[in-house]
Formats: sequence, C-alpha cells, structure tokens
Amino acid sequence: MELKNNMRSQVLIDALPYIQKYHDKIVVVKYGGNAMTNNELKDAVMNDIVLLSMVGIKVVLVHGGGPEINAMLKRVGKESKFIGGLRYTDEETIDIVKMVLCGKVNKELVSSLQMHGGKALGLCGCDGQMIVAQKLMGDVDLGYVGDIKKVTTKPILDALNNGYVPIISTVGIGEDGHSYNINADTAASRIAACLRAENLILMTDIVGLLEDKDDDTTLIPTVSVSEVPYLKNKGIISGGMIPKIDCCVEAVRRGVKKTVIIDGRIPHSILIELLTNEGIGTQFI
Repeated sequence: MELKNNMRSQVLIDALPYIQKYHDKIVVVKYGGNAMTNNELKDAVMNDIVLLSMVGIKVVLVHGGGPEINAMLKRVGKESKFIGGLRYTDEETIDIVKMVLCGKVNKELVSSLQMHGGKALGLCGCDGQMIVAQKLMGDVDLGYVGDIKKVTTKPILDALNNGYVPIISTVGIGEDGHSYNINADTAASRIAACLRAENLILMTDIVGLLEDKDDDTTLIPTVSVSEVPYLKNKGIISGGMIPKIDCCVEAVRRGVKKTVIIDGRIPHSILIELLTNEGIGTQFI
C-alpha cells in the first residue's frame, strides 16, 4: 500500500520518542528461526537493523544456524542428535558447527547486511576469547556443548564504537583451547547482560508466551520475572519455552532493562517492537 506524504511524516513523528529512547543504547537481537531461512523475512530483518543503526541505535546480532548444521551433517552422512533440546556435539560435529556457523552462516549474514547498506563485522565467540566456555555438565554427556564462564565485551564494543554491527556466531573457546557449541539464546542473554543492553530481543517462530498454547489470541504481553515460577507451575510455561524464558529472566536479573520474545515470521517485527507503543510479542521486566 502506497503511503501518502502526511502519513509518512506521522509514522516518523510517532517513532521519534522511541528513537530518542534507544539512541546510543545497545540492543541485542538473537536471530534465528524462519526469519533466517525465508528470503523476504531475511531482507526485512537486514533493513530493520540498517535503519536502527542509521538513527544511532547500537545493534548486536547474535545468530544460530541449526538448519544449516543439520543439512551439512546430513551431507556427510552423520545423524543429528538432540538431548533435552541441545545438540549432541562430538569431535566431528564441533568441527562442522564451526565451519557452518563461524564460516558459512556468519559471513553470509555479514554480506547480506552490507548489501542492504549497513556496516557489519563478523565475530566468533573464539575471537579475542570473547566467549570463554567450559564443558556443560549434567545428567547426560552432551560432548562439546559449552557453558559460558566469561564474556569479554571489548571486541563487541570496539566494533560498535567504530560504526559496525557485530554479527556473532556462538562458538566458545575453552581454557584448554578446545571449541564448544553454545546455545544461541543462552549466548545472547549473557552477551546482553555483560553489555548492559537496553533490550534483548529473541526472534522465534511463535507469537510469544500464550496462556493457551493453541490459541494465538491468548498472548500474554508483559510478564514480571517474579511471575515466572507461578506460570511454570500452572503449565503455561512448558516444554521448549522453558529454556528460552529462563534466558530472558537471567538477562533481566543480570541488568538488561527489558527482554522480549517476538514473532520473527512477521516482517519488520524488530521495528514494531522497538519503535511503536504497542510493541509485539511478550516482554519480561
């Protein structure tokens, strides 16, 4: 639909308070799901990030790449194996994870953002010991799946202060020099906390937290972190939403002003969240 000039100006005026609010602030976006595989949605995400950068908002993009890893494992004849929602990562798999995430996916995103007029710098958690990790310990051995010990923010801040959008793949480095596969939601949460980000946005393939998981009209727009145990006990937070929401809660408790789960299947969902009064998805405060 073609907007008339007066409507265009009103859109900009309405967005101005939010541009002022986030100007020179850091926003961390965890990019994944359908928005990474659908070309139209990918274009919308890249345009959103370029626009935000141009108006002085410092965006950090943390990405996954599960489908691409699955495809490469299948190509080499290796079965993808998941335990409790985490990828079992043996020696061969961690090499493929590094190749796909730090190489193919990361550099494609850098190229895409630059093609849309932005300035991007690809980073891996191993660079500058940005993400120091150790083996994730639990009831089941997951191989080279990592637990974050430390995040060094200097490489990220250096990129931001020089006008680049840091695009981060979530492979960490151990003190023994071995690489570890880090869950992208977890990494985004810790990175946002260490950067004292104004907002952490997790892009997903759902509309947000629903009171009834089968009814999109039951979206819960705002959740206080103190309410989360109650919502878990009621079964409203369950299954795959538990680790994602735990990441949101952890980020808020570590100092992030707000975290939000948004539907990445909606074009320009990042702009809708940041630059409108209504927002989108479920925010945790």
